[in-house]
Amino acid sequence: MKRSVTTAAILGAAVFVSGCATYYQVKEPAGGQTYYTTDIEETRQGAVKFKDGKSGATITLQNSEIREIDDDEYEKGISQPAAPQK
Repeated sequence: MKRSVTTAAILGAAVFVSGCATYYQVKEPAGGQTYYTTDIEETRQGAVKFKDGKSGATITLQNSEIREIDDDEYEKGISQPAAPQK
């Protein structure tokens, strides 16, 4: 009985944690590039650093626009083909 209660608590916590992910759209105003990520780190110099959800590359931007988005918009963003470079 005690084991099943512990297992249920662990599974409940896992569902709660996975359901609370935060998604971001990061735009680079100068180049017009748009990125999608789940984690943003601010550097000491004021830049933002994150892992792009589409390419897996680590990106650092000095100037950016960050917007929190829902999981549907995130999934749509990372599944779109890359825009041609200007």
